[in-house]
Order: sequence, then structure tokens, then C-alpha cells
Amino acid sequence: MPYKVIIPARYGSSRLPGKPLLDLAGKPMLLHVVEKAQESGAEEILVATDDRRIEAIVKGWGIQVCMTSTEHSSGTERLAEVVAQQDYSNQTLIVNVQGDEPLLPPSLIAQAAKDLELHPEADVATLSVNIANREELFNPNIVKVVRDAQGYALYFSRAPIPWAREDFAAENRIWPTSWPYYRHLGLYTYRAGFLRSYPQLPPCPLEQAERLEQLRVLYHGGRIHVAVADVIPPPGVDTQADLEQARQLLAQKDHPA
Repeated sequence: MPYKVIIPARYGSSRLPGKPLLDLAGKPMLLHVVEKAQESGAEEILVATDDRRIEAIVKGWGIQVCMTSTEHSSGTERLAEVVAQQDYSNQTLIVNVQGDEPLLPPSLIAQAAKDLELHPEADVATLSVNIANREELFNPNIVKVVRDAQGYALYFSRAPIPWAREDFAAENRIWPTSWPYYRHLGLYTYRAGFLRSYPQLPPCPLEQAERLEQLRVLYHGGRIHVAVADVIPPPGVDTQADLEQARQLLAQKDHPA
């Protein structure tokens, strides 16, 4: 099951400028991500960026780089531009690994690729994990997903879904026990053919309201299969606090108690 990994990497993060090149345990954060992709068994790894500084450093690692527009509003749009420049067959499996996931277990990259292969009727495959506490459930920075009986996404939201009307109406918002809640992991697998058609899908109101790019696929009738991740990954890096946490986790790994 060959697959390729494309890593979108923007320099201009509003919360952490230059994020892909920030030092993490003695090397740029993006290099950690590249190494995780290599360990996953991907047949090819490519970094998609809009910044010449990132391009120069990645080329120094011997990794292929594709320069893309600065106007993209999502990682999927950036991947679509890459596919337009590459001679991939329409059935080529492409895993979108975010450039701010330096601690992502390589096994999850392989799992996401395998899941799309196992579901040929899906347009996209992605992963989720169980939500186990109230803080995560009501945190708008954590994306929730509701799946149907076959594991296909019904909806993604920053809100706690499904809304347990009776339980959440209580003063202390009782934790519902009749169904599981899932947190979406931002790891996607596409076929190259789907990415070639993606630019023809106009942005939709749901996507713009929630600021969730995957809603564009559902809005236009696409299908997203959502498997439960085999392992729970550490958090990605969005803020300075996240960066410090990642440094601590790597230090613990290098120097276990």
C-alpha cells in the first residue's frame, strides 16, 4: 500500500511566527515532522510551503519541496496546488501531515493511509480519539465529530456534539454515558484525483462559520471516513505554551526517569 506524505508548512503563523523553523530539542520543528513521516513508511515525502526560507532549509535535508501560493486558506488547498504540479495518478494516496505535529506517532500516518484504501467509496479518510473529560468537550479549540453507523462523518464542530439535551440542561452538565464523544485529529488522506477536483468546490457557509475546512467536503456531498486512532497522539503546537510542552515531552523521552 504505497502512499505519499505532503506536509504543508507556512512561515506566517499569527500566534507563532516562523513556527516550522522554531527550535525543538536542537532541530527545527518541521524536521521532527519529516522524520515521523519517514518512519511511517511513506514512499515519498514532500513539503509544500509559501516561504523561501523554509524551502532552502528543507532542500538542505534532501527532502523535495513544492512552492505554493500565499493565498491558500487551508492545507487542503495547498495540497491541491501540489497535486496540480505533480504527475501523480488519480488513485495515488496522499496523507496530509500538518507541519506543527512534531510528536505525531508514525503509526497513525500509516493508519490514515490504510483506512482510505479500505474504504474506496470515501473521498477522504481521517482519524479521531475518544473525548474523556468535560474540559475537552466544551473547548472550542478542540474539534468534535459525529459519525454514522459505518464510521462516516455526519458533522464536525467546535461545539459539543451531539448535544445531550437532558444531561447538559442540568446545572452541572452531567456527563452523558449513552454514546461516545470523539475528538477529530487533523490528519487526512486523499486520493490525488479528489485533490485535483477540490479547487472546483467553492467555500461554504458552514466551513466559514466554524473555520473547519473539512466541512466543505461534506457540504458538497463528499464522504469522509473517520476511524478511531490506534494510539492517542500528544498535542500539536499552536502556541508558545504548546511549544514548551513539546520540549518537555521530548526531554522526558530522551532522559526518562
